[in-house]
Amino acid sequence: MGQMLREDLSAQLLKSNEEYRRLVEEHSSYDRRLAELSLQRFPSPEEQVEELRLKKLKLQLKDKMQGILREHEQSAS
Repeated sequence: MGQMLREDLSAQLLKSNEEYRRLVEEHSSYDRRLAELSLQRFPSPEEQVEELRLKKLKLQLKDKMQGILREHEQSAS
């Protein structure tokens, strides 16, 4: 599926799929926190651990979002 069609499907899922919307919101929340952490010149050990944890969680959410997109792509075919 082309990038434009995938973006259209993503926009549609944001409106119609509660789970997808929740995953996107959570992903954005992690992204904002990671941006805050990246501004720290000398992060504490706890902040370093939090950064690694958030990166892993973000990847897990992205995988779940991609799975939902794939399911809907296949059902649209």
